[in-house]
Amino acid sequence: MLKGNMTKMLKQAQEMQKRIEGIQAELTDTIIDADSGGGMVRIKVNGNLELIELFIKPEVLDEDKEIIEDLIISAVNKGISKAQSESKEKMNSVTGGMLSGLNIPGM
Repeated sequence: MLKGNMTKMLKQAQEMQKRIEGIQAELTDTIIDADSGGGMVRIKVNGNLELIELFIKPEVLDEDKEIIEDLIISAVNKGISKAQSESKEKMNSVTGGMLSGLNIPGM
């Protein structure tokens, strides 16, 4: 009986691992948009928290360097936060929230 339960648990773990791998592949294709300064700076981040696009309106370049840096940082942080939320939501849909207490980078 114990061996049967262990085999069943291992099979379930393998199935969950496959589903997690599928979600991770899906996150690579997930694109999150964010902006700051009312659209003066716009970015796109994928579900793996990689910055894939940065757009700065030309008139922003007339601003002080510190303002430009703040706008970029703000947009990137918003994008990362949104991507992390979406990633966590998708993972919880597969794991039933079992990983919600774990701090896994990128999740």
